[in-house]
Amino acid sequence: MNAQNVIKKANSGVGLTVEQIKIYQANVRSQKQVYGKYGTLALKYIEEHNVGKLWGIVNLPEYLHGIDRQADELYKTMYAKLSKDARYERVSDFMENYRRQTEIQRLIEEEILNELVYVD
Repeated sequence: MNAQNVIKKANSGVGLTVEQIKIYQANVRSQKQVYGKYGTLALKYIEEHNVGKLWGIVNLPEYLHGIDRQADELYKTMYAKLSKDARYERVSDFMENYRRQTEIQRLIEEEILNELVYVD
């Protein structure tokens, strides 16, 4: 049996023999998913604290990439909102600006972790 027939058979969901599995593995490279910071944190949290949810997620890579996208959107939205706040406006002192930017990032990070990553 040639490699293309084995791949078609595997994609159709039909069971494969050990020999066919070896042919399939030799010809098809597995895809390694790379997630962003928040997708990786969410995966680790789910694996350690909520295995039942992990089993219930139909398309895990899509779910984790979605968390990364939502985190980016939330970051942009909150940064735009907080940077207009009088408490975080820029001043002439470099260290004060740095402290304010760090505070904004801390607040946004905390919100993302509570709302998107550490959710049961």
